Amino acid sequence: PPAPEHDALSNFHNELVMQSGAYQNGSWVVGVAKAGTEEGVPQIGNSIIVAPSGEIVAACSTLGDELAIARCDLDLTASYKNTTFNFAKHREPQAYGLIVERKGAVPPPL
Repeated sequence: PPAPEHDALSNFHNELVMQSGAYQNGSWVVGVAKAGTEEGVPQIGNSIIVAPSGEIVAACSTLGDELAIARCDLDLTASYKNTTFNFAKHREPQAYGLIVERKGAVPPPL
């Protein structure tokens, strides 16, 4: 439904989510969005291709039919997955005790 107080930010939020997802997962993201109007509802458009760095490398810019094209070097994902976002290397299961052991809510101490 329309939300005039922040509808103007819809493309910004759409890009922000895809950029952060690409970076946090060290992966290419191809975000495809309908453009134009469907059944009287304006669509967001703004399809983009995002590199593992979070950089937008190709984007559609109108609400008409467009095609975003980029050469995606899949080897770029390795440096992100093997360093900053190498979750297996940085995992510290000994710190997860309360998360995996506690069941239900526990009232705070008074």
